[in-house]
Amino acid sequence: MLETFVLPPPGGEGAPEPIKPDVHVLESEQTYGKVAVEPLQRGFGITIGNPLRRILLSSTTGSAITWVKIDDVLHEYTVIPGVKEEVMELLLNVKRIRIRAQSDRAGKMRLDVAGGGRICAGDIATSSDFEIVNPELHLATLDSEDAHLSIEFNVEQGVGYQPATLSDVSDSLPVGVLPVDAIFSPVRKVTYAVERTRVGHATDYERLILEVWTDGTIKPVEAVRRAAESLVNHFFLFSNLDRAAEAGVDRTPLMISPEIFQTPIERLELSPRTLNCLKRAHITKVGEVLEMADEELLKIRNFGEKSLTELRDKLTERGIAPQPDALPEAAQTNGQAAAQVLTGDTLSGLTPEDLGELIGSIEPVDSPSATAGEDVDGEDVDD
Repeated sequence: MLETFVLPPPGGEGAPEPIKPDVHVLESEQTYGKVAVEPLQRGFGITIGNPLRRILLSSTTGSAITWVKIDDVLHEYTVIPGVKEEVMELLLNVKRIRIRAQSDRAGKMRLDVAGGGRICAGDIATSSDFEIVNPELHLATLDSEDAHLSIEFNVEQGVGYQPATLSDVSDSLPVGVLPVDAIFSPVRKVTYAVERTRVGHATDYERLILEVWTDGTIKPVEAVRRAAESLVNHFFLFSNLDRAAEAGVDRTPLMISPEIFQTPIERLELSPRTLNCLKRAHITKVGEVLEMADEELLKIRNFGEKSLTELRDKLTERGIAPQPDALPEAAQTNGQAAAQVLTGDTLSGLTPEDLGELIGSIEPVDSPSATAGEDVDGEDVDD
């Protein structure tokens, strides 16, 4: 007689419980931090470490000076009476000023000094929105008691690096306004190492050690938290593939010229707040705005109804978007208006925190539980 064997259900007795990795802050200073996460399944060390490093280097938001206006100076190839440094050398020093922003608004700072002596970044008058973290930085030297130097600085937020020769920016500036290379990224260097670790008798687990250096405008641990949050938000987009397939929403291709699509959003003359919101979302072209529905735009951080209304009004003024009250009528004309204003897929109500258990919480420890090994990828690469 045949015996019947009943298999235990999955996840019952005998099935090993998954091991939840722990995140530890090994060192935390103003400009240097070391974070470790363990134990990770084999292969996940480099899988997590590499994208975190790339996000930290390329997409961490920071503040920088984008242009200056010096009294009685029309271009950078000149000298200022009573100032030892030439204008070009002065601009190079200005580029090194590091600014911590207390809000996401663009703003102005001003330097107004007279008499002989050394001028440092700490002599700049700032509003409550900005703080200069390297006030000892040398800017210029006044070599006579009659010398006078007056400079206006424009401060913006952004990511990465924006050269002063960027045509979209420099072409729109009036005469006498000098563009400056803007180094927005507060992260100076990132390295990570993957080491073997053990759990009980198993030795095929990994420990990821991440080291981050910043310019002092943001703590490295905070930079890691923001990078992890950005990754979680992007991976969260793939959690609704089934619902998107069921909805079957097809986007109508844009029927606009390449020139309009590639038009920089700066040409729309938006308010600084609206412009900065779009830039932080990596939206730089008019065509990218036209591809997004209102619901998608409103999901951008700090981009509200007023910003949306302003954006649509600016597009309408230039004849590249229909009037808001004409949208229902235009939707009935065989998709002609849909060629200019697209609809977007609606995400579900799930929260990104559901995917962030691994890196979402960082708890400091008193003593290091791991030491860094050799760097797997120690070369700085700006994406």
